Amino acid sequence: MAYYYLMAQLPYLYYEQTPPMSSEDFKILAKPLMTKSDFALLNEISIEPQDKITGCNFIDALRKWDRTLRMDLAKQRAIKLKRGIPVTEPDFHLDTAAAASKAMDEKSPLEGEILLDKARWQAIEDLAGNDYFHRNSVFAYYFKLLLIERRLSFNVDKGFAEYKSLYTSIVESVQNAGDQQ
Repeated sequence: MAYYYLMAQLPYLYYEQTPPMSSEDFKILAKPLMTKSDFALLNEISIEPQDKITGCNFIDALRKWDRTLRMDLAKQRAIKLKRGIPVTEPDFHLDTAAAASKAMDEKSPLEGEILLDKARWQAIEDLAGNDYFHRNSVFAYYFKLLLIERRLSFNVDKGFAEYKSLYTSIVESVQNAGDQQ
């Protein structure tokens, strides 16, 4: 089904912008304009890792892409820590290996996360196709709103405090393990 009225009224999204509406407001706007089955698929969309197959080629391809990105990140972390490389090899590539490598080279975890989200944004655009009024474009728009909201939730001070807390607990556990030997 084509969603001419819904998509024609939406402003274009950029990753760096303030969203024109929240993801929840988008769902409220979209619900009366979508079929029940397409709206049910919209409710399946999340930026959290998902393995469930939805039957929607776009959503399932994006989930597969994200899973591959996460496997590539695990591989990069293992290489950086000089540990064994995970046995499971990624089976789907749209520049996931390059994005994972670049993210690991960033100066801060925040910059790495932003780079990964920009790679996700590009994957959304690549996988959504060219028909702006197709349901995939509706799903892509929602995915992008979720990514913008995620970016806006990043807090440098809070993140650094979490990092320090985690680092301290790791150092203490290593010291305690050494004291017990």
